[in-house]
Amino acid sequence: MSNHPANGLDDVVHQRVRLGIMAIAHQARQVEFGFLRATLLLTAGNLGQHLTVLEKAELIQIEKGYEGRRPRTWVTLTAAGRAALRDEITHLKQLIQQVEQAEMPPAADR
Repeated sequence: MSNHPANGLDDVVHQRVRLGIMAIAHQARQVEFGFLRATLLLTAGNLGQHLTVLEKAELIQIEKGYEGRRPRTWVTLTAAGRAALRDEITHLKQLIQQVEQAEMPPAADR
């Protein structure tokens, strides 16, 4: 069994769009659907599918409401979502460190 950092990456979190959603939600504390759609260059349907995956995994909470007369959807990371994002970043940092160390020439060649 290998302890390679790539083995710790979470398929739900690691997908590019979902990682982006979680990172933005972490930074903003609460983020509006339209902002996510525009920032990540997604269609509403595509974003909706990714949000459903994250919500089923209990990594985000979705709140629907109104801002004036306009319907709005807000996304917030759950405690589990914050932990999953933190774990993903830790594994990515470990992976980057391994790659960078492998690129270093042996001490005799420096």
